[in-house]
Amino acid sequence: MGHLNANPAGPDPSDEPRLGREPGSKGHRWLWIVGLAVLIAIGVWYFRGSHASTEAQGPGTHGGGGKGQGRQGGAAGFVVPVVVAKAERGDLPVYFNGLGTVTAFNTVTVRSRVDGQITKINFKEGQSVRQGEDLVDIDSRPFQVQLEQAEGQLAKDQAQLRDVQVNYERFQLLYKEGVIPKQQVDTQGSQVGQFEGSIKADQGAIDSAKLQIVYSHVTAPISGRIGLRLVDIGNIVHATDANGLLVITQLQPIAVIFSLPQDELPQVASKLQKGDQLIVEAYDRADTSKIESGKLLTIDNQIDTSTGTYKLKAVFNNDRNLLFPNQFVNVHLLADIKKNLVIVPSSAIQRGPQGTYVYVVQNGDTAKIQPVTIAQTTADSVGLSAGLNAGDLVVVDGQDKLQDGSKVTPTSPPNAQSATGAQQPSSQQSNTKTGAIGGRRPQAPQPNSSTGKH
Repeated sequence: MGHLNANPAGPDPSDEPRLGREPGSKGHRWLWIVGLAVLIAIGVWYFRGSHASTEAQGPGTHGGGGKGQGRQGGAAGFVVPVVVAKAERGDLPVYFNGLGTVTAFNTVTVRSRVDGQITKINFKEGQSVRQGEDLVDIDSRPFQVQLEQAEGQLAKDQAQLRDVQVNYERFQLLYKEGVIPKQQVDTQGSQVGQFEGSIKADQGAIDSAKLQIVYSHVTAPISGRIGLRLVDIGNIVHATDANGLLVITQLQPIAVIFSLPQDELPQVASKLQKGDQLIVEAYDRADTSKIESGKLLTIDNQIDTSTGTYKLKAVFNNDRNLLFPNQFVNVHLLADIKKNLVIVPSSAIQRGPQGTYVYVVQNGDTAKIQPVTIAQTTADSVGLSAGLNAGDLVVVDGQDKLQDGSKVTPTSPPNAQSATGAQQPSSQQSNTKTGAIGGRRPQAPQPNSSTGKH
């Protein structure tokens, strides 16, 4: 009992290592936490210092010409490079655009006018022929036989006519001498008339046989282009055949039928009533390349109620055979010409809450917002009726970096064209009655900041 309770409160030797390890483990943990906090603080300090240094360098550093830096630079007085163009005074055409289909001016299905066997074909498929050229030969021997028979019958009737005429003259002399009665003379006279009628019938049979011989040589009724032939040598053809021998389409001149909205009818109709020749131009399917120029021929006599459009017909000389029947084309009708407008590229036009405006370069290095009034838009050109004068420099590229009063470095675009020398309009552009906007989102003009230039 005394041995067992000798050291009741003493430490257990097995607990000494465990008690010694706990304080050391807590110390290492705090060291790791402090080290990680120091590393985070160093990273934050380095990132902030490097970002502040990049911003302090401004647009003069490499890669500092971004869109956002351009706006900050313009506002802070930095010079912004822009592309400019000069406004010019001139005339701007007004085009009405529609979709059209090329139609042959004349289409003829050539058929045989006699019955017989084809002995010769004098054309090639796709060949261009002129009016009167030989196309197909049909066996004419049966008609030649009919001609000979009619000529023989004519000779026989002519001989008999001469005989009765001699007898008639004799009877007239005998009647005068009182030898024969008047009835016998009249009977002989009627025989003369009968043979004269027979001779006319014979002459008609001869002419008919000759006409059949002519019809056995099929000729081109019009000038045009031959399609695929429908018969071959040796075929028996009839005048009642429905398919015919071949089809000829007239390509010179050629027609285009197209449609326009009914709202544009009064302006076009008034021009035609005055006798004006309206120019019509045909463009390809992509509406980028002009194919041929022609003139408006007529307007249809009614409006299509299902589409609200009316049809027009234009005629083209088609000297180069670029238009082909049933070809799809985009049609531009020159309806009017706006006179004495200030013309600028469409890329110069910007839009904001207060309307359309442009950036005008003043004093050679300052961009000012100038409100403008658009009168007509055609392709890449815009005609202005107010807001600009001829000779003003407008910004056509770089507007997204500008504010009113920004300093700029103007340059001219490469291969610059005058504002009035724009190409023909495409249908997607010229139908627009107001200014076209580029892919940018322009900055709205600042209130009371325009220069009020008129």
